[in-house]
Amino acid sequence: MDFTNITQRIGASAPIEFGTVFNNSVELFKKVWLQGFITILLTLLAILPFYLVLYAPMVVMGITDPEAFRNNQMPPKFFLFMIVFMPIFMLAIMTISLCLNAAFLRICRKYDLGEMGKDDYFYYFKKEYLKKAFVLALIMIGLSLLGMLACGLGIIYLVVPMYLFPAFLAFDKELSPMEIVKSSFALGNKNWLMIFLLVVVTGIVAELGVVLCFVGVFFTAMFSKIPAYFMYKDTIGLSMDV
Repeated sequence: MDFTNITQRIGASAPIEFGTVFNNSVELFKKVWLQGFITILLTLLAILPFYLVLYAPMVVMGITDPEAFRNNQMPPKFFLFMIVFMPIFMLAIMTISLCLNAAFLRICRKYDLGEMGKDDYFYYFKKEYLKKAFVLALIMIGLSLLGMLACGLGIIYLVVPMYLFPAFLAFDKELSPMEIVKSSFALGNKNWLMIFLLVVVTGIVAELGVVLCFVGVFFTAMFSKIPAYFMYKDTIGLSMDV
């Protein structure tokens, strides 16, 4: 589906209904909670090497030179390393998360529509999608920085369109990264308050797994991602070529 068609569908779509999306998300979560848990585990495993690279120099320095961290001051060399590596670290995490979240939404479609096929968690790690996810991650970092410059209020506004990025990445392979951003803002601006409420409420519900010795959150965390699937499905519709 091209950008013009999507824009027209967003403009002609009915407002998103909180109750409908929330109830549908609950019902679908009953079918995909295990797939959500696997997605969380894969995300943690994928970003683990970057954490090791980030903290390994600190551990080595602490062993070889115990005086380096005296008085709780970061050594200049490590501080410089953090400045250089942190943007790479954040970009990698956001790219991986976008790809895995898009894959999870694709799996949601499979179980919602009763489609056949395997649960392909790495579907969006193909070159064509990975490049898009990388550019989207760059855009998200840029938008987040701009949002923080607005005393943090901009971040609250940007939460809604950025929440929709994985859905457009998952279901609109014809869109460029900038068209994904524009489509997300168009849908987000039209239903901003309702989407924001859904993000907040489902996020709170997703965190309830913490009460189960904190381990349960790994099983419930992806519940907060499911509403994006129904937001897309109910306003734009799903093509069968993804």
